[in-house]
Amino acid sequence: MTTALVTGGSGYFGSLLVQKLRERGYHVRIFDLYKPESLGDGIDFQQGDIRDSAAVSAACQDMEYVFHNVAQQPLAKNPKLFWSVNRDGTRNLLEACVAQRVGKVIHTSSTAIYGIPKSNPVTEETQPVPDEDYGRAKLAGEMLCRKFVKLGLDVSILRPRTILGHGRLGLFQILFEWIYQGKNIPVLDGGRNLYQFVHADDLAEACILAGEKPGSQDFNCGALMFGTMGEALENLCRHAGTGSHIKSLPMRLMEPAMNFFSAVGLSPLGKYHALMYGRPMYFDITKAMQQLNWKPKYSNDAMFIESYEWYVQNRDAVLNSAGQASRHKSAVKQGILALLQKFL
Repeated sequence: MTTALVTGGSGYFGSLLVQKLRERGYHVRIFDLYKPESLGDGIDFQQGDIRDSAAVSAACQDMEYVFHNVAQQPLAKNPKLFWSVNRDGTRNLLEACVAQRVGKVIHTSSTAIYGIPKSNPVTEETQPVPDEDYGRAKLAGEMLCRKFVKLGLDVSILRPRTILGHGRLGLFQILFEWIYQGKNIPVLDGGRNLYQFVHADDLAEACILAGEKPGSQDFNCGALMFGTMGEALENLCRHAGTGSHIKSLPMRLMEPAMNFFSAVGLSPLGKYHALMYGRPMYFDITKAMQQLNWKPKYSNDAMFIESYEWYVQNRDAVLNSAGQASRHKSAVKQGILALLQKFL
């Protein structure tokens, strides 16, 4: 049976990827700080920290494929963790893959490596210029991948747009709760910025296809059908039918305010969120579609609606739970955003 290690396999996207791999007949090992709620047949679990090289090496033993998803996300707002996990942890993994003779590594990177792109659409040839520590650390992880490719390790890099899908919470939980309560939703400068998301199921499919394709490549992944940020949010408000609408705020005033309140710990938003919420960002996904024979199924609107409906159906459990290990699988405290909502 084909074996695959999923680092971060207890997290939001990692757990969905584990399910997809099992559907393909893979035997899957999860490596994570936290044990998932259930494992199921064909899945084993090894607890460990990506910063622990011995634990990482043991997890990679007898693995044919490694899907690397462990990362400290922008919500952490901790530069030391960004570097120790996203760069140094990636080095540990790559060294272990060489030592354990892993056949293929699929490294999940981030849109944040591009910073604010000078033009859109962004392609795999666009020059990365990250604007904050999270993006810089993720780019450093990519550079390590390229270093190990030169040493003979087969590594492909996937960069997803902002991930949505059933069960996705984090900052989206705040958005969904506001809409559920019929409150208005802020957009910047009218929400006219073209903005692309990607569904977790579509991304998982791309990861598996990239794993099954020999040769080291980079792939940018996003929805095929998308529009502006304002359109996505207004369409979701219309679908919910709770009385919510978008409300425009000036980016020149809101961006520095968002950065300030984030820096002093009063807002759940990270610097990257403030940087990109009001700006256009979308990928040209031609390379992934042509070389992987990949076609994303979900539009922006479809994934927002699915994600929101899941939240409505599971709202009581989400609000009454003590939270999950993954930041993307749990609710987030609103902080200063609650005061913003009163203004809206």
